[in-house]
Amino acid sequence: MERKPMEPIDMEIDGRNQHCGADPLPFARSYQLEALEKAIKQNTIVFLETGSGKTLIAIMLLRSYAYLIRKPKPFFAVFLVPTVVLVEQQSKAVMMHTDLKVGKYWGDMGVDYWDAATWKQQVDEFEVLVMTPAILLSALRHGFLKLNLIKVLIFDECHNARGKHPYACIMTEFYHLYMNSNFSDLPRIFGMTASPIKAKGSSSSSLCWQHIHELENLMNSKVYTCISESVLAEYIPFSTPKLKFYKHMDIPYIVFERVANGLKILREKYEHSIDASSLPESIAESTRKRLDKLFSTLLFCLSELGVWLALKAAESFACVKTEVCLWGRLDDRGETIINNFCSDAVTIFSEWIPSGPEWCISSDTKAAISAGYLTSKVKCLVDSLLEYRDQKDLRCIIFAERIITAIVLQALLNELLPSKSGWRTAYMVGLSSNLPSQSRNKQHRIVEEFRKGLLNIIVATSILEEGLDVQSCNLVIRFDPSATVCSFIQSRGRARMQNSDFLIMVKSGDKSTLSRVQNYLASGDTMRQESLRHAFVPCAPLNGEVHKEACYKVQTTGAFVNLSSSVQVLYFYCSRLPCDGYFKSYPRVVVDKQSGTCTLHLPRSSPIQTISVQGNTQTLKQLACLEACKQLHQIGALTDYLVPDIVEEEAQAQELCSCGNALIDWKYVSSVLFPQEDIPNKHMASCCTRSHRQYFWTKNAFVCCCMLGNSLVLTPHNGHLYCVTGILHDLDSNSLLELRNGESITYKAYYRNRYGIKLQFERESLLRGNPLFTVRNYLHRCRNQKAKEPSKASVELPPELCSVIMSPISIASFYSFSFAPSIMHRIESFLIAGNLKRMHVDHCMQNDAIPTMKVLEAITTKKCQEKFHLESLETLGDSFLKYAASQQLFKTFQNQHEGILSVKKDKIISNASLCKLGCDHNIPGFVRNEPFDPKTWIIPGDKSGVYRLEKKLLPPKRVVYAREKRKIKSKRVADVVEALIGAFLSTVGEIAALLFLEWLGIKVDFVDVPYTMPLQVNPEQLVNVKFLESLLNYSFRDASLLVEALTHGSYMLPEIPRCYQRLEFLGDAVLDYLITMHLYAKYPELSPGLLTDLRSASASNDCYAQSAVKAGLYKHILYASQELQRHIVSAVQNFEQLSMDSTFGWESETKIPKVLGDIIESLAGAILIDSGYNKDVVFQSIRPLLEPMITPDKLKLHPVREFHELCQKEGYIRNKRDWNYENGKATITLEVEANGITHNYSCSAADKNTAKKLACKALLKVLKDCSYKCQHESIIKGIGNCENGS
Repeated sequence: MERKPMEPIDMEIDGRNQHCGADPLPFARSYQLEALEKAIKQNTIVFLETGSGKTLIAIMLLRSYAYLIRKPKPFFAVFLVPTVVLVEQQSKAVMMHTDLKVGKYWGDMGVDYWDAATWKQQVDEFEVLVMTPAILLSALRHGFLKLNLIKVLIFDECHNARGKHPYACIMTEFYHLYMNSNFSDLPRIFGMTASPIKAKGSSSSSLCWQHIHELENLMNSKVYTCISESVLAEYIPFSTPKLKFYKHMDIPYIVFERVANGLKILREKYEHSIDASSLPESIAESTRKRLDKLFSTLLFCLSELGVWLALKAAESFACVKTEVCLWGRLDDRGETIINNFCSDAVTIFSEWIPSGPEWCISSDTKAAISAGYLTSKVKCLVDSLLEYRDQKDLRCIIFAERIITAIVLQALLNELLPSKSGWRTAYMVGLSSNLPSQSRNKQHRIVEEFRKGLLNIIVATSILEEGLDVQSCNLVIRFDPSATVCSFIQSRGRARMQNSDFLIMVKSGDKSTLSRVQNYLASGDTMRQESLRHAFVPCAPLNGEVHKEACYKVQTTGAFVNLSSSVQVLYFYCSRLPCDGYFKSYPRVVVDKQSGTCTLHLPRSSPIQTISVQGNTQTLKQLACLEACKQLHQIGALTDYLVPDIVEEEAQAQELCSCGNALIDWKYVSSVLFPQEDIPNKHMASCCTRSHRQYFWTKNAFVCCCMLGNSLVLTPHNGHLYCVTGILHDLDSNSLLELRNGESITYKAYYRNRYGIKLQFERESLLRGNPLFTVRNYLHRCRNQKAKEPSKASVELPPELCSVIMSPISIASFYSFSFAPSIMHRIESFLIAGNLKRMHVDHCMQNDAIPTMKVLEAITTKKCQEKFHLESLETLGDSFLKYAASQQLFKTFQNQHEGILSVKKDKIISNASLCKLGCDHNIPGFVRNEPFDPKTWIIPGDKSGVYRLEKKLLPPKRVVYAREKRKIKSKRVADVVEALIGAFLSTVGEIAALLFLEWLGIKVDFVDVPYTMPLQVNPEQLVNVKFLESLLNYSFRDASLLVEALTHGSYMLPEIPRCYQRLEFLGDAVLDYLITMHLYAKYPELSPGLLTDLRSASASNDCYAQSAVKAGLYKHILYASQELQRHIVSAVQNFEQLSMDSTFGWESETKIPKVLGDIIESLAGAILIDSGYNKDVVFQSIRPLLEPMITPDKLKLHPVREFHELCQKEGYIRNKRDWNYENGKATITLEVEANGITHNYSCSAADKNTAKKLACKALLKVLKDCSYKCQHESIIKGIGNCENGS
């Protein structure tokens, strides 16, 4: 085919003319270049066969537009693909053939939770965004991405653009809307498809053109295609279609009837089981639906595939444990019912299958058909495959309609084929499956093994029809007929190798299917001819009704929500509201068709409770959701981008995590200078007269004897320092030295033999020298009090080998001086703490009362290994900061739910936030984070130049000196900030701590703010106010707070506008603070580690839950959840078996509902508000419920932590742990190797945490018993040895 030369095309871009020329690849084919030329001129849909290189045309189009989208320009291109697996494939292709920066996006990346700033980062970094269409549609609707910034918009498999598919919504809601508004900056549209029609087939040319024209109008694009298949045949092979007829044979009637009846009886049995259970109605209904689906699926397998494959289907359903399910997970008891049904179904099928090792399905397939184990259709498939047994390197894809069909056929083929042909088979289905789900990585591995020949056959659903590149396929079999012409063409196109076949299985006499197949075979030419015949017919405008859909738009961002998206937006908002395992935050819809009204009841945590609308009954729910979205935005619950406010809060909190490590630090030093003088010619006052003076030749001078006694000398030959304590007048170089082996040798000979030194002054007296001891760190908290004192042993030194460093100085003086580095380091540390204190006091004079020692404690980490460190103050400061932030947020945001408050609180108190504040105030420079090493101590006045000091200026005008830079972890800086808060709190009080927070940049106050909660009923009608006030020893001024504190989220009454979650948020913080302060004051001598453990145990939800049970508070909770009722009853029964003196919640061996602990916290919050934020009143009311409080002598570690610490202390080896989830229970197996013996223990419970706790508890007992036994045996053995010795 001849191709006309391309000319530059003028395009209106950015309001000015730009010339966009083609940038073809050198290996492009003629029809690809022609399609590229067309695509540059106008919006184009390329209609070409699978494998013809449509993606390459799209890539060349991107290359042609590359100069418009290169950074730092704000524009970009978008490549849309219908499935997640194609994101990776198409992005790789773009990266291979262009130098453009490519970003990849799919749902599992969490894009639903991205905000505008995150999307801006992506657009600023990448030039081509490859994604699934739902992501782009959502980003456009929320205003995160703008259509006018997209220069090229590519639709892969664009035949999907119909109805409410995201492809169609993108075009109708944005492109056509902009186009009708005469918007100039519209993207170039480029579609790709192997069939522009996605229907069951077109019986006439006119109907075919109607479908094509509808697609062209929607995409505002014209279809480009080749004149005939012969043009493409020059470049790509086409498979040969072959019809494979099979004679349908029903399985024996008696077999079908008895098995089917058995399944019906089984279904009825489990339906009665559901009715008799205490399952909530919604869960019971879901379980019934699941049961019906399983029953119909097993009947389908029985009639269409045979008993043996139906058995395999039942086994597949029965073995599902933790995998994702097509029909969603049920309640634990619902899952148990379904699993038992599947297991019983396996038994029913197994009764009709021969047992014993001699029989297998591959023994006699003909007999298997007669017995009903397989159907004739399945045998036809097996026979068709075996016809290709002599073909080298078979690569076959078998297409089945149902997921379960693909799975059981794979099991059959792996049973039959390996012995006959050596072929291996795998199945490949969508990610949402009722059976073991396949991850994207697993699917990629299957395709890769198929390409390499490690796999020969893939049994797949439609997942392999669209776009996924499997070039090595040479045989395609349609086990089930294609549902649409598009499916037919795409599955045929999977056979990409030369001389490949496309087998279509058709039941003999099925004229309908045969006619449809023949129509499919002819449809390719029909679509091609109609596209060419109407090539010059312009696109028509869409029906005006498309643009009249009701919507709500935010003018500042362009975000909007319409009827189509309102339900999704509202449900997403509700999903981000607080919830627990006993209620879900979903809206409840009540439609009255007679009056044409819809009432929407939103969750308790929503600031809007009820929405009512009237309208068309078909769109009532959408109208109500649209109105709810509008009102939620107007009050700020939805942001200007129409996403839940909590999403924006979380995104801002995430940004704080970029604080990383603080890199700067100052080491303060004093600058005292000492004069330095030469030693020679200097005598002591007691030196004898000149006529009696004795001189010695030393290494560096000729000195008087008065300078050698009590001097510090260095012997360069061995690098040692000695303190000379006297002159040995009776010894010289010729004297004998007694060696360790008993031999004797002269000193002169010793130095000659050992060091090669020839002594010159043989008659000079030797010196007595004591080796200099090592200077130690006397600040070390673990310093051995019985450390070795300076050695009394001395050595004899020839004066000529000694270099005098200092004189006179005694060894006693040296021993005293050894304390100087530690003393000076402590003084320097006080100066550091003082500088930090003064830096803060310059801002806030009221805080001058804080002792410098307390500041020093707050900046000293455990790593310094000193007798004090910051952990206790950190614990105190952490609890105060949490309370201060929580009460401030509670007062400021009275209409925000607990989820928002928690995110806002975390933004304030997170390590990243505190690190940033600390860095802003130069706090990292004051942190003491390593033990003192005397070897690195800078001697005051040292001018050796070894240490380089840099002047630093701290606000306001304070000068310090920095010795070096170092890295400090962000958490360490945050810990110091919390410890400083604790230091001000513990010594000066709450006001001082608040002033310090203000200096840091955290503005909080303890001013009482009125809190109102309109309650439409008398509180005494809902709760026993008098009893609760008596129990709490507190009289409420506003008893509605008591109702709110006891209302669970599942209790949906319009009279009660809120549940307890906000009060729980506040109460959690105040109780944590009060208990921490109580422990800090009551046990002042407690070690920091023990204080932290005591606080964790005393302020735990488990501990609160036990207190709630003991006080009977569980009887007063307002809830409407049968599941919660069941768990509360179980927890209460379990607690009754425990000792009443127990104060630990973790002794319980069943799951403790968090609700029980929450109400203690919510009651504390209610009392705090009602009392005008009087914390003493709160503690006086709640403390009796917590008695007996945990004391240091009764403290027990959580079994999980105790187990880990024991293993770490004793060096036990913890091996892998295995998790399993079956019949509604979590099972864990732990294994530990101790003293050469391997211990393992398995435990099951309702949830993972309880199972892990119980397993650790059991292993702890075993390990402790073994340890005691080993110690006992060791003692007995020792006694025996003593008796034998005597």
